[in-house]
Amino acid sequence: MSASYYQNNDHFLIATDCIIFGFHKKELHLLLTRRPVEPLKNEWSLMGGFMEENESLTQAAEKILYRYTQQKGIYMEQVGAYGETDRDCGARVVSVAFYALVKMESFNTMLTQQFDARWFNINNLPELVFDHNIMVNDALSLLRYKVSSEPIIFYFFDGKFTLSSLQDLYETIFQLPFDKRNFRKKLASMDILDKLAIKETENSRRGANYYAFNPEKYKSFLKAGKRFSI
Repeated sequence: MSASYYQNNDHFLIATDCIIFGFHKKELHLLLTRRPVEPLKNEWSLMGGFMEENESLTQAAEKILYRYTQQKGIYMEQVGAYGETDRDCGARVVSVAFYALVKMESFNTMLTQQFDARWFNINNLPELVFDHNIMVNDALSLLRYKVSSEPIIFYFFDGKFTLSSLQDLYETIFQLPFDKRNFRKKLASMDILDKLAIKETENSRRGANYYAFNPEKYKSFLKAGKRFSI
């Protein structure tokens, strides 16, 4: 196939946009930034950028995530591709969206000042540029599916959590109340958590036990032919 086959077809830009979720004080948050360039300069936007010639889509997304969070090893997953011809009023751009789960306890708040960014409650988002609100809704739908069928929710926590905070996060993601007894019974039946020797005493006089997800126990759980389900 000759080089002219490629040269004679249209060329356009490919971008990656990142839906960055965080959990803090019983609320699911989304990190947004003021768009730094025209068109729609200073409007609220997802974190994003163009894919470079020597990058894969995943590498481009990882670059953006590190730039805005300074965290490595972030759990991320592709949401979908968005290619409506009029989606970006600046140029013909196809965007591939990824969602990511960030540990807000480890987030450097100085970064929000550096990038003119802000964490928003997921239930109180502003109007975003282009089709970014659609991306967020699609990411939420995928997140709800994945946290119900895989143990990815533990990526929101910095190594430890209370059962109450874990239930709070599930309820926030699904916007539904969970029965406390049934929730804990389900977790106990899977036997994939370790009770730690430390307690959280800020919100309770007696203190609530901290727990940690145990990947080895989860591997044994899967080998036994069982499925994660909340």
